[in-house]
Amino acid sequence: MSEISVPGPAQAMIDAINAADTDAFVAAFTTDGFVSDWGTVKSGRDGVRSWADTDAIGAGAQMTVLTATTDGDVTRIRFSWSSSVFNGESDGIFVIDGDKLTSFTIPPSH
Repeated sequence: MSEISVPGPAQAMIDAINAADTDAFVAAFTTDGFVSDWGTVKSGRDGVRSWADTDAIGAGAQMTVLTATTDGDVTRIRFSWSSSVFNGESDGIFVIDGDKLTSFTIPPSH
């Protein structure tokens, strides 16, 4: 099985979640970056940190990318997630600007 590759900024965010490193998670985003989780948007450094604290790192999350496709500055993934808040698979969308994420979106599954 070949290794799934995502752009560096996205991998930095994933690595930060899996290492429970909130500062590295926040640092993966631009200063005005945001996380949109099923339509709930947390923006800026404080918002991104808040999401990490409640839904990701603070919930003991582990994230594994199952598939990834990149087109320009947008990378779409399917990932598995294990935490005290949610367990299962979801889709995710990273938007990248240079060496940082401008956003990470988990769209609602219908």
